[in-house]
Formats: sequence, structure tokens, C-alpha cells
Amino acid sequence: MKKIFGLVISLTVSGLITAQTLNVQVGNVTYQFPAAQAGQMTYNDGTTLTVMGKAFTLSDIDNMYVDETTVTDNLVSIVYGTSSASVTVAGNVAQYVTPTLSGAHVTIAQSNTDAVSGNEITYQLSGSTSNGSLTLGGSYKCTVSLAGVTLTNPNGAAVYITNSKRIQISAKKSTTNTITDGASGSQKACIYSKGQIQLQGNGTLNVVGNTKHGIKSASYISIKNLTLNITSTVGDGINCEEYMEIKSGTVTLSGIGDDGIQCDLGGTTSTGIKTDHEDEDTGNIYISGGTVNVAITAAAAKGIKCDGDLYITDGAITATTSGGGAWDTDELKTKACAGLSADGNIAISGGTLVLTSTGAGGKGISGDGTFVVSDSASITITTSGQAVVASSSGTISVVSNSQTLDYYTTNYKSSPKGIKIDGAITISGGKISITTGGAGGEGMESKSTLDITGGEIAINAYDDGINSGDVLTISGGMVYSRATNNDGIDANADCYINGGLIYAIGASSPEVAIDALENRTLYINGGTIVAIGGLESGASLNQSCYSTSSSSSSSGGWHAPAAGPGGQGGSSSSWSANTWYALTVGNTVFAFKTPSSGGSTMVVSGASTPTLVSDVTASGTSIFDGVGYYPATVSGGSPVSLSSYSGGNSGGGPGGW
Repeated sequence: MKKIFGLVISLTVSGLITAQTLNVQVGNVTYQFPAAQAGQMTYNDGTTLTVMGKAFTLSDIDNMYVDETTVTDNLVSIVYGTSSASVTVAGNVAQYVTPTLSGAHVTIAQSNTDAVSGNEITYQLSGSTSNGSLTLGGSYKCTVSLAGVTLTNPNGAAVYITNSKRIQISAKKSTTNTITDGASGSQKACIYSKGQIQLQGNGTLNVVGNTKHGIKSASYISIKNLTLNITSTVGDGINCEEYMEIKSGTVTLSGIGDDGIQCDLGGTTSTGIKTDHEDEDTGNIYISGGTVNVAITAAAAKGIKCDGDLYITDGAITATTSGGGAWDTDELKTKACAGLSADGNIAISGGTLVLTSTGAGGKGISGDGTFVVSDSASITITTSGQAVVASSSGTISVVSNSQTLDYYTTNYKSSPKGIKIDGAITISGGKISITTGGAGGEGMESKSTLDITGGEIAINAYDDGINSGDVLTISGGMVYSRATNNDGIDANADCYINGGLIYAIGASSPEVAIDALENRTLYINGGTIVAIGGLESGASLNQSCYSTSSSSSSSGGWHAPAAGPGGQGGSSSSWSANTWYALTVGNTVFAFKTPSSGGSTMVVSGASTPTLVSDVTASGTSIFDGVGYYPATVSGGSPVSLSSYSGGNSGGGPGGW
């Protein structure tokens, strides 16, 4: 007692030298009180010492000493060792922080910090342990600073935060931090917070989730600057509710057992988008920058998935899915993988997206709402799997034949489509490149209307290149759509070609280059058009169309056969395969390379009478993934004779065949 009393008197009489600090040690917790802040210290009844509002029972104090340590206000430092941890608490927040230690498992209860300058406490984690954790409770905002920590909890969450307020988890610059949970326990994630998580910092955070998710918030999550690597999880890589933002940084997800990133609606009803997202609960995901790399192998898993809307305005996103299909026992339907998936709308106005799906039935983008692409968005999609189907008992199998696929109803099949949207599709800008393979592999499908007014689209599809469930309209932009086994462009209603540059290629009869539903009409009202495979029978040609009457050169090898009965008047309408042609309309030249196969008739159209030349050497602005130049500069070649085209090709079939 005399020693303790003497230390207090010594610190007081010393003239409060600012470099001096009173250290009060209770077990593995040290409280540091700078002399300049200590003020009056009370020593009551010989049993209690109170410093800066923190009351100590003298019998609990293991040591007290004075040194010249510099104390950082609002900081609680936690250093992990092999089997234990030490905690150092800055004096100005000592009265608000109650640490409890069990080996290297640290539990912190935080109370009112309104009186603290800056209001927030920072908990700084460093050191290494294979059997430790941080549990943090309270009801005030705070920061968890990762300063080079390796933390593993074999029996639960490594970081468990019951505080329902906003929590910043920040990796300090130039530090690498690895957080891992165990394979046993009932934790929802390796890092869990009841409140909002702001993941940030200029360091690196590695996360392993051995029980369920990697990172989980019962509220929103935002990511800024951080390099975040989630290398293995049983469940989702990142899971949150309300909404999610990715502003900058690099997020890499691999070895994921379910979805890469998933955002759920927190309540039962969306609040709608709020100013600055204050109190927002939409299930939306917002990506405005940064780099996201997702590699998913689980069946029917999604790279990025949300209950609400998905908005992408910038950033670089790469999502690769390789899992097969699965039967959903709740919704009683077949599901498959997708790079991006939203139960609401999807709007992409910027950024670079590369989406690849190799599993059966996998898709690049899947949405239940509308889909809008505009401005500078760049989207590249490749699907290479076959279709997946389910039996009446839910047994999954793979189908490689489109005719076999037709025997299954919608809920019992999933096709490997590039973009599959239940609502309307609107494209006014950006660049889209899609390649699909396998039964039912359509390039772009809307179950509603599809409207293209701008941008550049290049599609190479197994099935329909572009398919709409309702009216399809192209009024601008540049569109290349090739189907090797179906129609190049197919509308399940009226189809309007009003403008733009369109290069459509359909398979051999009965498929065509541009088709509309039986008993509905294809209207050619404008635009510069090349249609290999011809147009649907009964098309309304309000702009003059022409077809090749003969091939002017045998170079290029194979020639498409002449149209049969019901074709363009039965006349020969051949074209040379793998050959560069130049279509001139007015003063503008479009150079294009023909495919190795396709329908027999080549139809061209423009605002003024076009001219066509084959076997040209072309250069200029490359478009359509290298099969076109526009505007083009050409040399050489042989003129192609054109005949007036007033009919349409037989077949084409009902839209969707």
C-alpha cells in the first residue's frame, strides 16, 4: 500500500512532467495514464484508487510504475502471443473499456464514449496465435485496426463483434493480416459483426472461413482501399444484409463453398435507395471502383449476388464459375451458376467486366428485373458448358442436344446463356462481347422487351444470338449477332430495325439472320444491315434491301448453297465463306468477314443504295471482336452484283426455336 501511495504522490509532486506516464497493471492488462492528463487521483479507504475516472480495487493491481512512455489517446492495443495476449489501454478511455482475458482469447466490453474527444476507440491487433480471438461488445462506433496480426480461433469466430454500430476494420499500411476460424463451432463467419462493417486501409487482410462465411455483417458492408483475400470458405466469401458498397481496393475470392459476394435484404420490405444510404435496407450492391476477382467452383453458385439491385459504375470485375447445376428444393426449380445475379434490376454504366462460366447451365449475367447498359461499360462473357436438366425427383443431368432440351419445362432446365434477364433489356452505350456454347446457349435473352439505341455488341452464340420475349427494337449502335444453330436475332413479337449498324448471321434453313414470331412482323425501317441467312418470310421492308445474285470470286473456298423453295425468289444468293467484304452506304464503308458457315442468302440494306465488294483488304476501326471495321478503308476486291430483295426466307420458325 505504501508503495502505491508513494507512486501516486511522486507523480503528483513531479510537476506533472508531460513525458511521465503512470502504468497500472492488472493481470495482462496495462492502463496508461499520462501525467499531463491524470489530474486529481483519489485514494479511498485504503482499498480503491481512481485515476481519470477508472476505479481500481487495490487487491487487483499487480504492479504500478512510472515511465516515459508516449500514450496515444483512444487506443487499446492487443498483442497476441502463442498462448496468451496482453492489452494496453490509453488512460483517456480506461473508464469505458473492460477487458477480460482467457489465454489469448480477449473479450472487451465498451461503454459510453460520448465524452471522449473524437468519440471513437481504436482496438489495434498485432502478434500471432493459433488459439485466440477478439470478442467486442458495446453500443458505440469504433475501429479495429489490424497492425500485422495472425489470429486463429479453432473453436469459433476469430473476430466476433456484438456491437450493432458502425465498425471500421482497417488494415494498416504495409501490414499483412491473416484471420482464421476453426472447423468446429456454430459461428456465422470467421469475422462477424452485428453492425455495419467498413473494411478499409492500405494493408492486406487474408481470411479463411472453415465453418461458414468468410466475413458476415448483419448490416451493410463497405470496402475501400483494402487488399482483401478470402482464400477458403465453407459458405459465402462475403455475406451481408441491407446493402453493400465496393468503392476501391482489391478483393480476391477463391476456394469459396457458396456465393462469392452475397447481399440480402435485412427486413421484409425494401426501404428504397436512401440519400448517402442512411438507414437503407434494399439488398442492393453498389460497385463504383476497385478490383474484384471471384473464382467459384460450387454447384449453382454466383460470383456476385444480391436480393435487390446491382449497380456498377466503375471498377474491374472478373468472375469465373465452374460448378454444375443443382435442384432447389425450396423453389422447386433447376439452378445454375452465374457471374452476376440479382433478384432486382441490374444497371452497368462503367467498369470492365470479364465473366466466364464453364459449368453446365452457367450464365454470365442473370437477373429477375431489368437490365441497362450505358456509357463506358465493357462486358465480356464466355459460357462453355452444356445445358443442365432435372428429373421429376430433382436428379440433375447434363443435356448436349437442343431438341432434347425442348422436352423439359422451364423449371426443370437451365441453359448456358450469356445474359438472361426476366425484365426488359435496354442498351444505349458501352461494349458487350458474348460467346456461348452448348445446348440452349443463347447470347442475350430478355423475357420482355429489348431495346438497343447505342453501344457495340458482338455475340457468337450456339443458340439464338439475341432473343426477346416481347418487342425487339434496334435504333442505333453497332450490333453483331451470330448463331451457329438458330436465328441471329429473334423476337417473340414484332421486331423493328430502325437504325444502327447490324451484322446478323443465322444458321441454315429453317433458321434466319433476323426473325420475328410467327404471325408477327419484322420491320426494316432503317440502318445499315448485313443479314447472312436472310430475313423472315413476310418481313415489311420499308427500306430497300438487296441480296447477292452470284459470287464474284471463288477465293475463300466454300460457298453457301443457293436458296431453296420459298427463298429469295428461288434465285442463287451465294456468298464466299471466310472472306472480307466491303459494304458502302453513302460515304461510309463497313468491312466485314463472313463466317465459315451460315444460311444461304446474304441480304444488305442501307439508307441509300449500297454497293458490295468481295475479297477486299480492309483496315480502320476494328469492331465486333475483329470481324469488322467501321468506318473502314478498303482496297482491291471484286464488285458483287446485287438484286432487289422483296421477299423473305422460308422457315425461321416461331421465335425462340
